[in-house]
Amino acid sequence: MRKRHPPFRRRKLAKKLRKLRLHARMSIQEAAKALDKDVQALYRIEAAETRVDVHLVRSMMDLYDAYDPDLLDQVRDALKAGWWRAFGIKGHGYLDVETEAAIVRELALLTIPGLLQTEAYMHAIFEAHHPRHSAEALRNNVAVRLIRQRRLTDPDHPLALEAIIDEAALRKMVGGPDVMRAQLRHLLEMMALPNVMLRILSADLGVYDAMSSGSFTLVGFPDPDDLDVLYVPYVTGALHIENQEEPKAARLTFDRLAAKALTPDQSTALIERILAE
Repeated sequence: MRKRHPPFRRRKLAKKLRKLRLHARMSIQEAAKALDKDVQALYRIEAAETRVDVHLVRSMMDLYDAYDPDLLDQVRDALKAGWWRAFGIKGHGYLDVETEAAIVRELALLTIPGLLQTEAYMHAIFEAHHPRHSAEALRNNVAVRLIRQRRLTDPDHPLALEAIIDEAALRKMVGGPDVMRAQLRHLLEMMALPNVMLRILSADLGVYDAMSSGSFTLVGFPDPDDLDVLYVPYVTGALHIENQEEPKAARLTFDRLAAKALTPDQSTALIERILAE
């Protein structure tokens, strides 16, 4: 059975509540008794398995002698449904994490990264990947991805994107020649943004690290206490990895590939050459 991760905001809140208790030097048994809660119930709250409301958090702050007005706003945010739920998408997964991210580092081998896709390109991708989905489900998937892309140009909460793609992704005929021409032009426009860096692994490079293992995405956050999250896609979903070792190893792989890839200027020139062809 695939493990479902609690929403990112709830996990972040749970870590903070546990830190407050530990800072107050109280065992979970002592805190549960003082809060008139079952020990298992408090454990599930600190593990982000269940929600916590504002009233209980106020009681926790009194008990731990640690008043934090921002914490109550975090509780309210954690109780809100994800914005993507309005489009019929129930899972948390990657959307939940990317919404809170400060930077995304993506290695893509055969397709253009979702944050850089045109609407026509992504429609062709979704139709190929989900042939049994209804027309409405496909429209909703496209709409959600377009909303995600707004972060790249958001003046208040911009998302930084570092992407490395294989030259094969530029030449793969997704949606036909017109769609690909528009997609390549769009890449050039997005590469002009100060928070977007795209590098291409040239076909002349030959074999490289991660070529056989495939694409992955690393998500980083503005709070240094939040560990990077690694996503590795597979045929029916994606691995969601939050330990310290594997995201760190993936970052080293990403940095090695970035050093071998064409520079942003060279990547721009390659895209322009392919367009001219």
